[in-house]
Amino acid sequence: MAHSPIKSPLKESDKELTAGVLQSALVDLIDLSLIAKQAHWNVVGRNFRSVHLQLDELTEAVREFVDDVAERANAIGVSPNGKAKTVVENSGLPEYPDNWQSSDMTVDRIVEILDRLIQRMRVRIDETDKSDLVTQDLLITITQELEKQHWMWQAQKA
Repeated sequence: MAHSPIKSPLKESDKELTAGVLQSALVDLIDLSLIAKQAHWNVVGRNFRSVHLQLDELTEAVREFVDDVAERANAIGVSPNGKAKTVVENSGLPEYPDNWQSSDMTVDRIVEILDRLIQRMRVRIDETDKSDLVTQDLLITITQELEKQHWMWQAQKA
């Protein structure tokens, strides 16, 4: 790990573990924000308006999470990397298709993507149980909102 101008409150081994978790979460969240915007621009069909607006709500929430995660990395003395190349090479989320997508297909894909991200976030919560409870708390808060979003997207399919 490169020298940091920020003194970490964590011991080195905890910092390294937590840094990896935060970087991984950052990449997935940036990818989700881009996917949600791509879907927003390309949704068509009978429930267009409600799905279009719900995608904006998702994008807004996730962009705040991106900033929270990057700022937490900085707070523990780690430089976050949210460059496009890093996101492309490291995201664990399913790809979103190109071109227009029906509102039903859009909802199905967003539910699938949120499900994958929630699974990954819950692993991260477990991983930070011993290394950094402050980061764990942040991840729990983010996951709570992602699970709320997941529920709301699933409700579109009912």
